[in-house]
Amino acid sequence: MLSRHVFVILIVLLTHQASLVQGDDNPRLKFHAEPRALPHGAVTHDWTRFLGPTYNAVSTETKLLKQWSNDDGPKLVWELRKGTGYTSPAIQGKHLVFVHRMGDDELVECLHPETGEPYWSHKYPTQYRDRIGYNNGPRSSPVIDDDRVYTLGAEGKLYCLHLATGKVLWKRDLIREFDPMPTWFGYGTTPLVYGKHLIINVGAPEHKNGAAVVAFDKLSGEVVWQCGDQWGQSYASPIPAKVHGRERLFVFTGGEKKPPRGAMGPGGLLMVDPAKGKVEARYPWRSTMWQSVNATTPLVLNNQVYISATYELGAAMLNVTQNNAFEVQWKNREFDMHWNQVFHKDGYLYGFAGRNEPDASLVCHELKTGKQIWSESITWTLKRKTKGVERTMRISPYRASMLHVDGHFLCLGELGTLMWLDLTPQGHKIISRTWLFAATETWGTPVLSRGLLYITQNSVDRLNDAPPRLLCYDLRGK
Repeated sequence: MLSRHVFVILIVLLTHQASLVQGDDNPRLKFHAEPRALPHGAVTHDWTRFLGPTYNAVSTETKLLKQWSNDDGPKLVWELRKGTGYTSPAIQGKHLVFVHRMGDDELVECLHPETGEPYWSHKYPTQYRDRIGYNNGPRSSPVIDDDRVYTLGAEGKLYCLHLATGKVLWKRDLIREFDPMPTWFGYGTTPLVYGKHLIINVGAPEHKNGAAVVAFDKLSGEVVWQCGDQWGQSYASPIPAKVHGRERLFVFTGGEKKPPRGAMGPGGLLMVDPAKGKVEARYPWRSTMWQSVNATTPLVLNNQVYISATYELGAAMLNVTQNNAFEVQWKNREFDMHWNQVFHKDGYLYGFAGRNEPDASLVCHELKTGKQIWSESITWTLKRKTKGVERTMRISPYRASMLHVDGHFLCLGELGTLMWLDLTPQGHKIISRTWLFAATETWGTPVLSRGLLYITQNSVDRLNDAPPRLLCYDLRGK
């Protein structure tokens, strides 16, 4: 009688869809140190999708490490040399799933979260080329749901894989099937598992298949419903929320199509009834510029929705009426989040605003009015050795990504800085800080699960020539 381990291997070999790998066979993995034990009474959670279990980068974990040496930072547990891409991992129990590109393949890898040891990998060919000159890897992060994981590649190749083995359960080609509106950076929206459905901002406008938003049966991959007739896909992700006691989906769409002079571009916010697949309200919010994107996922607060587009428009706070319409509470052109999230705390909104690195700043705005309370640029100097030569450097988080966790804000700067911040209407206070690596394009939202912090370094570290890596840090307190 075959053992369970041998049986799993035979299944994978017969399907030719995934390969089981052993730790010794992965030269890209380097283990550094065991993490601390979880402190007694610590609250922990899985992180099964982009922006975490609350859909807005707010974590419920507690008893985390908040003080460290400015030179050393938190302890590195393991690192995995990776290819190109801007994704973040998804974690459920003893499985971590990560998607990146190696050579001419998009690669899905399943690892142990505490050791980085691999379970399986699945790859498929890609010919994607970034039109602007950024890297050619995937942008959409994986989503884990029960015993399945869903991935969406830069060319719209959608896969449903068995979490334990990597076996392909179903797949679809969104570009071939739906002929969506062209995009600047390929597919970057992360799918949403909602009930029995997998929701994706596919982005096919009316003159094609009329499928701005599509719901697939998450078990079979069949189309359940599709809606939207005008706007393309964005780099924001669909989220569920309850407004006026009713479950709704909020999809911040986009599109590359060049708008007529002075007109709004092809994108904005859709509010969708998930049971019927019906668009109940829409609000145009996309720059008049051709070279622009919508990338910040909406923030729903009770019966209000915050949206932002950094190119020209800035932010808008919309009220959802009882009659399923959007009414503007306020607009603020200076509150321009590019792709990173905004956070609400005690009647104020916080985030790193700005289109480019030099004009980025940490801001605080009043929730009720949108009025800016303060705007501060965080910079400091430190000394580092570069190829044997000590240099004094001035650094900043620039357009940073944050997590709101354990009463404070954990901030990952786009050049590899890491900080704990205390944010109030009076200003910001740095609790601790460090510089993990000197690499540009650190744009993936950090992931926190069971006291371990996962960060993607997306370019070469300019201080020590370390290649792009997925890094696991120990953030467990005492």
